[in-house]
Amino acid sequence: MQNLTKQGLAVVGKSQRQEFAIRNITVQPGTRQTVNLSMSLLSNHTPMNVPVHIIHGKNDGPRLFISAAIHGDELNGVEIIRRILKTPRIHKLRGTLVAVPIVNVFGFLAHSRYLPDRRDLNRSFPGSEKGSLTSQLAYLFMHEIVLRCTHGIDLHTGAIHRSNLPQIRADLSDPEMERLSKSFSAPLILHSNLRDGSLRRAATDKNIPTMLYEAGEALRFDEFAIRLGVRGILRVMQTLGMLGKLPSTVETKSVVSRASYWLRAPAGGILRSLHPLGARIQEGDHVGTISDPMGEKEISVNAEEPGILIGRTNLPIVNQGDALFHIAKVKNATTAEKVVEEFHEKVKDEITLSEQTS
Repeated sequence: MQNLTKQGLAVVGKSQRQEFAIRNITVQPGTRQTVNLSMSLLSNHTPMNVPVHIIHGKNDGPRLFISAAIHGDELNGVEIIRRILKTPRIHKLRGTLVAVPIVNVFGFLAHSRYLPDRRDLNRSFPGSEKGSLTSQLAYLFMHEIVLRCTHGIDLHTGAIHRSNLPQIRADLSDPEMERLSKSFSAPLILHSNLRDGSLRRAATDKNIPTMLYEAGEALRFDEFAIRLGVRGILRVMQTLGMLGKLPSTVETKSVVSRASYWLRAPAGGILRSLHPLGARIQEGDHVGTISDPMGEKEISVNAEEPGILIGRTNLPIVNQGDALFHIAKVKNATTAEKVVEEFHEKVKDEITLSEQTS
């Protein structure tokens, strides 16, 4: 176990706060430690562990888990958590931070969204101690991580060959989730109903408010999305009272959307996308064109309702029915586009909070 004095944190003295226990390991107040949760043996009997880093503050406060790579090919969250754990401000933490940068260790090693049994971990919660491999991992994560915490942030990207505008997805009918979502200060907050089998649903069912941050593309780092993620998580921690007042940063107000829809390919062919993520979309707008390889026949893909483009495929080769463009419905698409532009302009040159001194 590492004493936080070695990390530049306060000396641990007598404290009324209880130690943080996980499996047969205890983390004392004012210390931090990496714990490897044993998951299984691979077919060649190589042990497979889920690494967890715990910072157990000297003073009482919320217990927040941050998870990434539940889909093994979604990498932005891994880097976000690394930067969070390196920030000097974390040394003055109140409460407990439980960071799990790689939940789906199997998919991460294989550059795959799934586990070896081809199941989706984020459709397998709360899991089963004696179920499939995916179900067992879900059970392990729920019981060793989620149920020991009071709040959660789950980090995701778009699927393979698909990019997402940085956005928070949360159940905005919950006042606490609405408050925390707004404090994250992402370009967009999308109301998202709880889906059966998801981590967010399983955690919420246990009265553990959990939000989801979506940004970027699978198997790629997106620096803008990573910076926004670090910035947003530290803001949420400040709102929860886990960190003191953060240094002044650019004030940015999120666009809030209560619903969204997908435009799908009416036919197979070669797709040409006409708008960047964050673009204003009006009803009937020409969003993309699908043509045959010779260019003899072209089909226009048009918006059904006004909104802002928050997700799109990056593959130019499409089949009929493929999801092409994800559009969030907003009251004023023009204003929403300006907000997204301001995020890029104001944040791109901003020093990340993880790089600032305490």
